[in-house]
Amino acid sequence: MAEATPSFKIFPGQAFPLGASEVDNGINFAIFSQHATAVTLCLSLPQRGELDMLAGGMIEFSLDPNLNKTGDIWHICIEDLPRSNVLYGYRIDGPKDWDKGHRFDSNNVLIDPYAKLVEGRRNFGDAKHKLSKFLGTYDFDSLPFDWGEDYKLPNIPERDLVVYEMNVRAFTADESSCLDQDIRGTYAGLIEKIPHLLELGINAVELLPVFEFDEFEFQRRPNPRDHMINTWGYSTINFFAPMSRYGSGGGGAVSASREFKEMVKALHGAGIEVILDVVYNHTNEADDKHPYTTSFRGIDNKVYYMVDLNNEGQLLNFSGCGNTFNCNHPVVMELILDSLRNWVVEYHIDGFRFDLASVLCRGTDGSPLGAPPLIRAIAKDATLSRCKIIAEPWDCGGLYLVGSFPNWDRWAEWNGKYRDDLRRFIKGDPGMKGAFATRVSGSADLYRKNKRKPYHSVNFVIAHDGFTLRDLVSYNFKHNEANGEGGNDGSNDNFSWNCGFEGETDNVDIIALRFRQMKNFHLALMVSQGVPMMLMGDEYGHTRYGNNNSYGHDTALNNFQWQQLNARKSDHFRFFSEVIHYRQKHRVFSHENFLDRSDVTWHEDNWDNPDSKFLAFTLHDKGGGEIYLAFNAHDFFVKVSIPPAPPKRRWFRVVDTNLASPDDFVGEGVPGIGSTYNVAPYSSILLEAK
Repeated sequence: MAEATPSFKIFPGQAFPLGASEVDNGINFAIFSQHATAVTLCLSLPQRGELDMLAGGMIEFSLDPNLNKTGDIWHICIEDLPRSNVLYGYRIDGPKDWDKGHRFDSNNVLIDPYAKLVEGRRNFGDAKHKLSKFLGTYDFDSLPFDWGEDYKLPNIPERDLVVYEMNVRAFTADESSCLDQDIRGTYAGLIEKIPHLLELGINAVELLPVFEFDEFEFQRRPNPRDHMINTWGYSTINFFAPMSRYGSGGGGAVSASREFKEMVKALHGAGIEVILDVVYNHTNEADDKHPYTTSFRGIDNKVYYMVDLNNEGQLLNFSGCGNTFNCNHPVVMELILDSLRNWVVEYHIDGFRFDLASVLCRGTDGSPLGAPPLIRAIAKDATLSRCKIIAEPWDCGGLYLVGSFPNWDRWAEWNGKYRDDLRRFIKGDPGMKGAFATRVSGSADLYRKNKRKPYHSVNFVIAHDGFTLRDLVSYNFKHNEANGEGGNDGSNDNFSWNCGFEGETDNVDIIALRFRQMKNFHLALMVSQGVPMMLMGDEYGHTRYGNNNSYGHDTALNNFQWQQLNARKSDHFRFFSEVIHYRQKHRVFSHENFLDRSDVTWHEDNWDNPDSKFLAFTLHDKGGGEIYLAFNAHDFFVKVSIPPAPPKRRWFRVVDTNLASPDDFVGEGVPGIGSTYNVAPYSSILLEAK
């Protein structure tokens, strides 16, 4: 042992549960490593100084493989340890054969993969602690969280979801949020802004990653990206611990965990579900050239990552981030399932969106699997059975599975084809009318298989990746120079149109056309069968000035601009929220099953003409109500014949995106619709029969 004092009574301990747990005679520590030859538990006690002062300040317990090992699990129990405020990690040694996939280095103190809480620097972006260490901790002192007597889960049927993709920090970090400095950019800050979410009308938030990550990871060595701060968080350090620096007031991991639960409780109280964007395809530990070893790499690289044993044990890289988590290895699969269950049981999470989920469909050698064990296990797991499970059905190794993601009739998908086809039709590309009709009616070509439903398509035009909605109609090209990679990062296939001028302009006609196009996209999204998802900030027209890969900017580029929201509250925002509320009130937009001939009439005999960019259709409600929609992507007026309204009803105009606010949306409808309607260039209309 490295230090003789203070003295503790130690026992062999037990192999389960993994992580730190409270047992009758003390605190038990258990960690898996199949290939380790030596394991040392390192502890830092509460009075022993700051996290950044760890050098040499830890008590070490060497584990005896004859006493402290069961199978591949190393374990030890220590009596009389404090029940909280203890930091812990492991030094692990083993074979040095890189070509066999090993990366052991006993100089590193590693985070327990099963640590439920992780301590690092206390404040987000605090440059004084840029190279802060991260260590596991535990809390057996706090009382169980009080979810409240009348608390209940929203349990919203999938078909009724309207999803708002958002970033916890960026939502309230800007001073325009008018929150106290201590709670800007935190879970508590999000709670303060729930009234905005309710006014907008969404009923589910999809949070960009909230597992512990190191926002300074780009700044650990000189490189072209060393000016950036990771604000998106797609770089997990640990799969159980909530991001501690999203807690308010620099309160640390225990406080952040409690505040996270307060946020979920408040959202649930408002009838809003919480879906987490989870990143199990890779970790923060990067590649072999510039590794950032904090946990898995030093514990058992060959188990936790895909390595190419035919190529000197190199890391395989299907994630685009230097490493690929070995998701279908039995041990890694169990870790992922335990992590997901923990978020559901401990934090009451309602669903998960799996980043680059095609990686989760690869075997341990990287080859695609037809029935991936992990994907099946998630679909069949009892604890996860009430959760929404959503795949991003592609990866950086070319495994594109939109419409064919292994699903067991449970998995939904981010519908990338919906995004591309809607963008192309609305901007006026030729030959897109049929594809547009297919997408707004639920993408039956992709999802009408076995028992899948329209709501297994998560429809979106905009997500965190790529352009904002405002930029989609303002830029033909990405402008990513600020990212430090010479503009080489980010997608080139944006299907965007700048409406006649690249970037910011004072031209009132171009500005008007852009706002009209944004309304057209939003209307199309909200009348489509399936689950609509929109991006935070699009409700006021947020711009990133053409940057379509803004993960590294802790600035107004990403941060919600509350003053801009207030400036557009009565027009752009009003339209967006009214259309969402209208969708919620009309079941005709969220069918349980795919549309048949009695559900929709296409007013169209020109399907095969690529130059036709106008589409009109009527959705029939079994209760007798009807909704007529027309989308004109031509640059000229189209005079269209309106079909007769059903008996004893007449048409009322609810939406015409060509009209100025408040006439662009009139909830009760405007009467006096004749037998024809002149639909303006690049505009859309919605009529309701009443």
